[in-house]
Amino acid sequence: MSEVYSTEELIKILADERRACINGQRLNLAASASGSPLLDQFLKPDGIQKFSAYRDFKAAVHRYQRQHQVSGIVWRQLTMKGKTLRYPAVDDQLAALSSDLEILKAAKVSILTFWYSVTQGMDLYLSINSGKDYRQIRLDEVGAITKGTEWASLSVHGNSTFLEIILQLGWGQPEEASYKRGWPLSGSEYIHAVKPNQRPIC
Repeated sequence: MSEVYSTEELIKILADERRACINGQRLNLAASASGSPLLDQFLKPDGIQKFSAYRDFKAAVHRYQRQHQVSGIVWRQLTMKGKTLRYPAVDDQLAALSSDLEILKAAKVSILTFWYSVTQGMDLYLSINSGKDYRQIRLDEVGAITKGTEWASLSVHGNSTFLEIILQLGWGQPEEASYKRGWPLSGSEYIHAVKPNQRPIC
């Protein structure tokens, strides 16, 4: 029986394949941008072929994950304001199994507790218009949004003068939740916490 690749090995395989596609070592020669010869003449075919080759390879990896029940979960650790949180997230390039979704759902409360504790006194903004704009919101509005979601994730951006803590509140498949790709079955709301009188930049 052949050995099943681990989550970490699949992440490396995808990174290597992505690099190969970007470098033009893998192309999907049958791919076209729009299917319209008139429009396609204005688009670079090699870019579409590189993207399509990687997309096809990633879909094959996702099928492999499901067939062999290889988790898409990676464990992250975040330390802020003297508090540390270890939490699960689905790798950006992998799919989430049903068991992964249960792990994400179970971690939601601890992620929210951590986020609330490290964002006290910060201004909160809801990402709107597909991330092109922001609307300032109150803490109770965040609570209302959390009730309609299944899982949460965190990311932090900043330096000594600017700090942005982003809470992603999602439902459905994490790989489909960003950018409304899987709407309405999968989706996300993003809450940005920034220092008072600053605005989000991410």
